[in-house]
Amino acid sequence: MTRAQLSLLAAAGSAAMLAGAFAFQYIGGLAPCQLCLWQRWPHAAAVLIGVLMLALGWRVLAWAGALAALASAAIGAFHVGVEQKWWDGLASCTAGSIEGISTADLLNPDVVVAAPVRCDEIAWALAGISMAGWNVILSLALAAIWVMAARTKA
Repeated sequence: MTRAQLSLLAAAGSAAMLAGAFAFQYIGGLAPCQLCLWQRWPHAAAVLIGVLMLALGWRVLAWAGALAALASAAIGAFHVGVEQKWWDGLASCTAGSIEGISTADLLNPDVVVAAPVRCDEIAWALAGISMAGWNVILSLALAAIWVMAARTKA
């Protein structure tokens, strides 16, 4: 495969990861926690990097794509550790934070305020692996594709 094809494959993989995350959120009704949201940003960056890679063809962009995928994998690995209670998570998503909710909304009985989404609870798993765990696995695979793209001649 060419560098462009590999870059397109990796960027499409990140786009698919984002599509899956949004499907779980908007179709499946699983609201994301703060760490889930943070895992999405590197994938969005990887999609943008893939578009730039196709337009410009610069090898350094493939390395940037690999770093983006590795960043999402790292956040996901931290999230898995929080879910498994190997270490503490962020105070904003493991202590039932109400950050971002206005006082007026909290005091208004007509406003439905959803319970905070906790990072230390597994909302969904497949084959015993949480969404954060799958993000780690798939992000590492995407990083490998980006590295292959970077190491491919033209």
